[in-house]
Amino acid sequence: MTDRFLTHLPVGGPSTPFEGDGIPGWDTFPFDGDLRVRALDPPVLPEPPRNGEDGPQACVICQDGLRQAVWADEHWMLRHSGGPTAIPVVVLLCPIGHHDLGDLPAERAAEIGPMLQRVERAVMSVGGIGRVHSSKIGDGATHLHLWFMGRPAGLTQLRGSCLPLWDDVLPKQDEAQWRAVLAEVAAALAADGGAAL
Repeated sequence: MTDRFLTHLPVGGPSTPFEGDGIPGWDTFPFDGDLRVRALDPPVLPEPPRNGEDGPQACVICQDGLRQAVWADEHWMLRHSGGPTAIPVVVLLCPIGHHDLGDLPAERAAEIGPMLQRVERAVMSVGGIGRVHSSKIGDGATHLHLWFMGRPAGLTQLRGSCLPLWDDVLPKQDEAQWRAVLAEVAAALAADGGAAL
């Protein structure tokens, strides 16, 4: 079966040369040298299940509970990413209940805008943050998780959509500093409700 979104792509073919336009040409791209675009594998349909598709009993976020949470109220939690990061702050906002964006109860959906603002203000409050990036990816889990990444002020080479790549390749901050910064974010959030954990 031919899919209209795949006909122009070299699926199953050889890798394609990188012509020089696009993200790898940006001054914010973290890699140098010759690049080769990977060959595209054929589509896998149906797609493999995401974590938690069988419900909360199979969801890593639900099973983890508040173990990685730095702040929570009765409906939301702010989790760390699992270990020290290179950039100052990487946290994830998740509903306590097992919901993705498409099935989030209306009451929780109405809280997303104010929660985005609260988390951004809390991340900015630690100082030394140039911008806060936020995103929803969703390919890994059915439990809604909104990412927040605090970019260090002045490191303009880390601007934009390559920030997660920079976080992967730069040296990580020491654990004591990482935990202290998370505690500052949690305290700032708790000042407007909920509890720092």
